[in-house]
Amino acid sequence: MSTDQPRDLSTEPSSSRHPGIDHILPSSSLKSLAHPLRVRIYDELSSYGPMTASGLGERLDESSGSTSYHLRQLERAGLVREDTTRGKGRERWWERTPGSIAIPDARSLPAGSAERLAVKLVEDEWFRSREQNFREFVLEGDQVLGDDWLDVATSDTINLRLTPDQLGALVADIDVVLKRYIDAHKRTPSPGSRPVQIHINAFPLMRGEPTAGTTAPATADPGTAATAETATTESADTTKER
Repeated sequence: MSTDQPRDLSTEPSSSRHPGIDHILPSSSLKSLAHPLRVRIYDELSSYGPMTASGLGERLDESSGSTSYHLRQLERAGLVREDTTRGKGRERWWERTPGSIAIPDARSLPAGSAERLAVKLVEDEWFRSREQNFREFVLEGDQVLGDDWLDVATSDTINLRLTPDQLGALVADIDVVLKRYIDAHKRTPSPGSRPVQIHINAFPLMRGEPTAGTTAPATADPGTAATAETATTESADTTKER
């Protein structure tokens, strides 16, 4: 264990999106995470569970000395901790500290500040990691997984016209469903389960224009006056590359 007391992120305030659920990284923890390899280490532990420094090194093509150093920095930041239920002798296993985190809203940070640059770096690394994971599934999924997985895995693109309130309601509904599955399976995985990653992106298109006419009443159903086009790719039926 590090001689420095690890940061307790559970005492940090929550974001406005997930009050009481996530915790916004303080400046010191944000800066500690803002290193490409540390984000990759954090992602590996988040996605695949506890590992040793040498195991992480093999997966990330880094030396165990390098991953061990960065793990200690993440430990001080409160982002990872030693898994004392595993290992023996000098072998140390590491896991992501339980709990959801959020990075600060870049809009609240001064332009050009170290904190704002750190937010951008972490976001860019998260986007890169998500894209890589999806591409691996596209390219290797049918070689690794059986039809039971390929029949249910999916990638959807849905185009709607929504107001900010309607988009907020949609995201809130999705959050309710996700939380139910997180609570049920995050810490108690079922036999036969595999690591699964779910990406949720819901955002206004930059080259779009507001719909002309009278704004729909606030009490209207969230789907009122919304047009939708859905494109669904189910890898078992069409592209087996995921």
